[in-house]
Amino acid sequence: MTALPISRFPVPALAEIPEDIRTRLLAVQEKAGFIPNVFLVLARRPEEFRAFMAYHDALMDKPGELTKAEREMIVVATSNANQCQYCVVAHGAILRIRAKNPLIADQVAINYRKADITPRQRAMLDFAMKVAFEAHAVGETDFAALAAHGLGQEEAWDIAAIAAFFGMSNRMANVTSMRPNDEFYTMGR
Repeated sequence: MTALPISRFPVPALAEIPEDIRTRLLAVQEKAGFIPNVFLVLARRPEEFRAFMAYHDALMDKPGELTKAEREMIVVATSNANQCQYCVVAHGAILRIRAKNPLIADQVAINYRKADITPRQRAMLDFAMKVAFEAHAVGETDFAALAAHGLGQEEAWDIAAIAAFFGMSNRMANVTSMRPNDEFYTMGR
């Protein structure tokens, strides 16, 4: 049986990928047990891969008031709204691991408004969704709603940047017909 393609665009063989990118992919494979398809699909354009991953890491791996699980909640909720199967499945798996709660991850993946999350997290996700779909309408009342939950300007920036970055990522995943790795479905359960 032939495996289904992971992208509608050509995907380079691992041996064809520049050494710095290949080293990163192999490090991820060593840690996770597989290479996420997003890495393979984006590696077809090395300069774009490097820029994408540098911004991803700057947003998702930094210290701050938002936890790594909350950052993943933003990705999962906005990816659901953007109908991005790859990102909901892949980041849903990461959220299950980071939140140590598969129930929350699945709830956020379907409808964060009904999820068993804190009021602070709901305010964070409400702001992320407004950034994702009505950034032109973001105003002082939106920042005040965040502030009421202890989320200041730096957190607002982080929420907005994550929602915006993954909006781009969601669109590329959808255009490429990026297929989630089977391994994601069972992670953190």
